[in-house]
Amino acid sequence: MNTKTARHVRFLYAGLFSALAAADLGAQALTNITSLYVSYATRKNTVKPEGELKARLDTLEREFRAANSAGRTGEVRRLLAKGNALLANRPWTDVADYGSSLVLRSDRVVVESQKPYAVRLEQLYAPAIDLTPALSAHATLVRRASAGAMPEVVKDFGTFQGVSRDLKESPFGMELDARDVSDGRYIVTVEVKDSSRTLGTVALPIVLRKGIDDVVARFEREAATVPAALRAEILYPVDRMRNVNRGRLELRTLDVDADFAAADAVLAAVKSGKDPMMGRTGDLERHYTLEAASEVMPYHLYVPKGYSSQKRYPLIIALHGLGGTEDAFFDGYGKKLPELAETNGYIVAAPLGYRVDGFYGWGLGNPPADYSDRRTQELSEKDVMQVLAEVKKLYSVDDNRTYLMGHSMGAIGTWRLAAKYPDIWAALGVFSGQGTPATLEKFRSIPEFVVHGDADPTVNVAGSRNMVAAMKPLGVDVTYIEVPGGNHSNVVEPNLAGMIKFFDAHSRSKKP
Repeated sequence: MNTKTARHVRFLYAGLFSALAAADLGAQALTNITSLYVSYATRKNTVKPEGELKARLDTLEREFRAANSAGRTGEVRRLLAKGNALLANRPWTDVADYGSSLVLRSDRVVVESQKPYAVRLEQLYAPAIDLTPALSAHATLVRRASAGAMPEVVKDFGTFQGVSRDLKESPFGMELDARDVSDGRYIVTVEVKDSSRTLGTVALPIVLRKGIDDVVARFEREAATVPAALRAEILYPVDRMRNVNRGRLELRTLDVDADFAAADAVLAAVKSGKDPMMGRTGDLERHYTLEAASEVMPYHLYVPKGYSSQKRYPLIIALHGLGGTEDAFFDGYGKKLPELAETNGYIVAAPLGYRVDGFYGWGLGNPPADYSDRRTQELSEKDVMQVLAEVKKLYSVDDNRTYLMGHSMGAIGTWRLAAKYPDIWAALGVFSGQGTPATLEKFRSIPEFVVHGDADPTVNVAGSRNMVAAMKPLGVDVTYIEVPGGNHSNVVEPNLAGMIKFFDAHSRSKKP
């Protein structure tokens, strides 16, 4: 490596650390506005701004509400980025404004490495900045590393000249050649410069796979030959990959290695005359087709290892929080829930809820005004209820002992679905949530186990206090645990065992 190249790589490393720390590594499916606002609100509640800073944020939030009401999502993203910068005591300059406007997009993020790969440099909004005509873009490929590790530049694609000053009107396309790069998880980074000034760096996580298009074609061809009940298990990674490539879902919702390998194992078992799902217990990933969305949906399942179809088992439907997936209650919270399920003989099923921000419907409230949000919430509710139906079809479930629980957005969803389907649930487990007290009359007969931390910066403890206060006159059987100093998430794991004990003590007196 010559001296000039060495200096350039050192410069790249310095820039990459800051760029990758700030980048949205969820693929080209941008982080939804609700998640961004919740992150901003949590930070604000933690910082507790006063004086001039509070006044500036109050003005910003008025602008945010107006932009959100008008559907100007690019401006909403700009305002939230500005608010986060102010809360972090970082100056909001014209360069910061420009950098926040940049986004890198492509038709694919699961990439066939042996074909040319095209990406587009775009803008979410028009920033207020004076630019010279001499804009350039420098693209590199970085190997994804563990937290704190030095990023490794595996390929320098070089510098592209002639970048438009208005990337909203004229996105800038770049064709990248990754044919000599091995399979794996990478990040395409693009640094935009104005003469000698760096204006911003954007990142797009991708997965490179040689022959992935041939694999997809084979799965689609062979899936048509297997029993209909197993077809979703084979087609799931194909369907999910397409939705990730389209920007409907984040790349993190697909594990290319594991998901395609699991589907291949199902195919191999079927070819040998076996049903690979028959009799399986323990920690399972299952899939089915949600017809209303024409998508194959995942759900995470735990079945006690001593399961017998000769007895009926209690079932818990577990709803994850905002930004989480069907894996949240299995991989998070100390992995306590599946452990408790095994020890206490429960089946646990965790749906995705269609999207990571689905909110599981709107219950008995008013539907969202925006059609896209309304459709997402409708499908989120359908996903939950169909997972319930799928599990009851596959396993011996006690209808008198079917429980619903959730954390954060999942807690909000728990109260929404309890109000809409009160005849199903034997009891509820609600962690760090908020609800609508006016709906409690609809499910006053359902016992509730409610937990909240009094220092929660994300969902104020008043969300649970108000619900519990409204339960008392209605005679609801409620156990409320308010954790002194507890935050939004650390109150969940220590209280899961108490929730199971509460569920053990409550069942429906008759079948619905």
